[in-house]
Amino acid sequence: MSAAEPVVRAAGGVLWRESADGPEVAVVHRPRYDDWSLPKGHVEPDEHPVVGGLREVVEETGFRARFVREIGDISYPVPRRRKHGPGGASVTKAVSYWSALALGGRFVPNEETDELRWLPVREASALLTYPMDEQVLGWFGSQPRSASTMVIVRHAKAGRKQGYQGDDQARPLDSNGRAQAEALVDLLGTFAPGELLSAPPVRCTQTLEPFSAESGLPITEEPTMSEAAYARDPEAAHRRIREIAVRGEESGTVPVVCSQGGVIPDLTAWWAKADDVTLPEARNRKASAWVLTTSGGRLLTMDHIDSPLPLKR
Repeated sequence: MSAAEPVVRAAGGVLWRESADGPEVAVVHRPRYDDWSLPKGHVEPDEHPVVGGLREVVEETGFRARFVREIGDISYPVPRRRKHGPGGASVTKAVSYWSALALGGRFVPNEETDELRWLPVREASALLTYPMDEQVLGWFGSQPRSASTMVIVRHAKAGRKQGYQGDDQARPLDSNGRAQAEALVDLLGTFAPGELLSAPPVRCTQTLEPFSAESGLPITEEPTMSEAAYARDPEAAHRRIREIAVRGEESGTVPVVCSQGGVIPDLTAWWAKADDVTLPEARNRKASAWVLTTSGGRLLTMDHIDSPLPLKR
């Protein structure tokens, strides 16, 4: 697509649940188009695509859910509507999909979707109207089945170290960083965390404080995730991150770990190499996040989400 070509952003998910015979996925019927599709919809102008994707899944299915891992992106041309400019041409619709584990709920027919069916992946694929939805479901079916998730977050913006007078451990978030921390509330919420851990520096704990206040979850200090501790003994941090993953798997809890720029790139590179996982491209921005799935402490997948409020360094 050309740089000037309009793009309509949308997001959604493959909503799934476990059954005795393997995962079942939700396929919805849309009366407006008389089609069967995966739940998705437009992302609001100021909405993060991950947040918008989960919102659309919940709205179209009636089920509460949490995102597990990224599935992939598709794009296709759609007729240009009046709000996008003069008719007669088309715009590109870009849709991002995530794996969404159902946590409970009940489908109620509505204007957008009047029927929902839970089906095994193969039967769901046969019912879908559009080949691109079948492709997304194929990607989902080829992913590891683990629903154990961990999120690693780089702390939000805290200004320049050179301009701060005092102990660097106490350097707080600046106004941009506080805005990033607030934006992380909705983003982290899509993964339904059950445990918050933070490296000791104030800027790390402050990054999780808005979500802690919203969720009621306490923040537990995790010394191994600080830059100073990692520089002294990276292997201790490697052991500890696996321990946190295993604990989350055993309890069914999603841990969120907030750390620093001097830790995360090396930590994620080590884990990806150790368990033969492709490391996603990442700029390691402040307040960005890595979403990991694990089994027995072994890394299965790793996805990266840029800062909810990207800022220039």
